[in-house]
Amino acid sequence: MTIAVSSPVFDEGDQIPQRFTCDGVDVSPPLSFTGLPEQAAELALLVEDPDAPGGTFTHWMVWGIDPEQSSLGEGEVPDGATQGRNGFGRRAYGGPCPPRGRSHRYTFEVLALSEPLRLPAAASAADLRRATAGKVSASGRLTGRYQRRW
Repeated sequence: MTIAVSSPVFDEGDQIPQRFTCDGVDVSPPLSFTGLPEQAAELALLVEDPDAPGGTFTHWMVWGIDPEQSSLGEGEVPDGATQGRNGFGRRAYGGPCPPRGRSHRYTFEVLALSEPLRLPAAASAADLRRATAGKVSASGRLTGRYQRRW
């Protein structure tokens, strides 16, 4: 089953507005998701840069999102949700911040889970992937791009 993930501020494959990057306010963009399975116990969100020089870089992880919530507002972390530790070492959103002159892709992946996760807040993206193995009933992603021009 596929979840449709979208944003009112950028379309699939488009440039992510500067506001949502390290060159702007560095706040998470608004997201919407449709096609969630009725039996989902919770949702998880993973934002990654697969083009980072050292390998895939994690910009944000959130789990424990109520599956009745079909969107996240700008900068919103839902009540009851947990943020994991990103590649910057913070439990927060860290926006796109590629090396100057190179365009990178950023994936916003939503996972519908068949059972709640029991992960510590210090969990890594690898921990999240291990914990969700065999529990993903649907998923979807939105990919944006960002390039620093100066």
